[in-house]
Amino acid sequence: MDDTICAIATASGASGIAVIRVSGSEAVAVCRKIFVHKSKSKDLASLPGYSICYGEIASRGERIDEVLVALFRSPHSYTGEDTIEISCHGSTYIQHKILELLIENGCRLATPGEFTMRAFINGKMDLSQAEAVADLIASTSAGMHKLAMSQMRGDFSRELSSLRNQLVEFTSLIELELDFGEEDVEFADRDQLLALATQIAELIGRLAESFSIGNAVKNGVPVAIIGEVNVGKSTLLNALVGDDRAIVSDIPGTTRDSVEDVVNLSGISFRFIDTAGIRQTADEIENMGISRTFRQLEQAHIVLWLIDLTSDPAAIDSAARQIIPHLKGKKTILVFNKVDLLPEADREQCRNIFPDISSDCLHISARNREDVRQLQQLLVSVAALPDIHSEDVIVTNMRHYEALLHAREAILRVIEGLNEQLTGDYISTDLRECSYYLGEITGEITTDEILGSIFSRFCIGK
Repeated sequence: MDDTICAIATASGASGIAVIRVSGSEAVAVCRKIFVHKSKSKDLASLPGYSICYGEIASRGERIDEVLVALFRSPHSYTGEDTIEISCHGSTYIQHKILELLIENGCRLATPGEFTMRAFINGKMDLSQAEAVADLIASTSAGMHKLAMSQMRGDFSRELSSLRNQLVEFTSLIELELDFGEEDVEFADRDQLLALATQIAELIGRLAESFSIGNAVKNGVPVAIIGEVNVGKSTLLNALVGDDRAIVSDIPGTTRDSVEDVVNLSGISFRFIDTAGIRQTADEIENMGISRTFRQLEQAHIVLWLIDLTSDPAAIDSAARQIIPHLKGKKTILVFNKVDLLPEADREQCRNIFPDISSDCLHISARNREDVRQLQQLLVSVAALPDIHSEDVIVTNMRHYEALLHAREAILRVIEGLNEQLTGDYISTDLRECSYYLGEITGEITTDEILGSIFSRFCIGK
């Protein structure tokens, strides 16, 4: 934290412009050594915060580039430290030359996420807001963007902090009672505590339940494409993603491992998984692929069951016996493929192949991409994700979800203990555990191991 750090903050490679970020107590002093203001009478050190000035980067009389320098004074900067951002031309040579000069004059190259870690340590944001920065950078859909913006504003953190402060207050009162154990006094109103614990349990439960939506918005709705061999699963995947993502062949058993790709449809990300065809086979490798198909099926939110309209009914029945037990609780779409090879009069009869399965149904030709657009629209409808508003508090982070589950277990024990009139020492222990896990989300309680894991996933310039 005592070092002055620097890094290229824009994407790697040549571009129109690039931004190099410098942060730390010596940021201004280091940049003064390589930056010459266009007005020779002005000096970087004398400028106020929120200043932008034009000048040159030079070294040993050699002019490197004409640049704009933005100056932010502590504590009014992203990191809370003196920060300078140098906007230069996007030549990779220029970028690395400026970086080299900064390091020569006292900077250290930043580690992944170090700028945001300093912002967290300096109190510019809490830990959940810092994680939202990475989510915002990675957002590829309107839903992801709205959820990241909501979390960055601190809506989630404020809700948790308010609850945690009330818990801490009650915990202190109960522990005060323990100091006067012989006098049988009660400082914490048990009815109020029970009401608060019930409220907290309901809120934590609601937040934890929102993770299924948040995870789908953030990582994409998982859609498994299943069926027997040679029904056109890989062809359908390629049609849905608009690219030759999977190998297509008439040879049965070509797909032996799952192939994934993500596509944005109407603002929703779908993670399509092409799986190995289901059949009875003695091939050990293919059987491993079929086993993986069923694992992917268990994890999918939506199942596209692809059926070849030209297949032998006995083969369809054989595959169905293996597939149907895994569809319980799944949103299933029956997709009848190769409609182009079937007379019009025979198409409607195929709708009643599986009358006991509650599912949507569609006839397509994956090879000719006939009605694939209708399938995409049906997927958006079946996903049934709610409209995301910027004020919605929805959990998208696995670390937060796990902490909420632990917090809910603890607060339910508090409720149980109050109903059974347990002594204050038992209740206090569970209150502290609930507070601990809520504080772990916002970073009020954390460890170097957790911080290292979180910020290592950031890009270097952030």
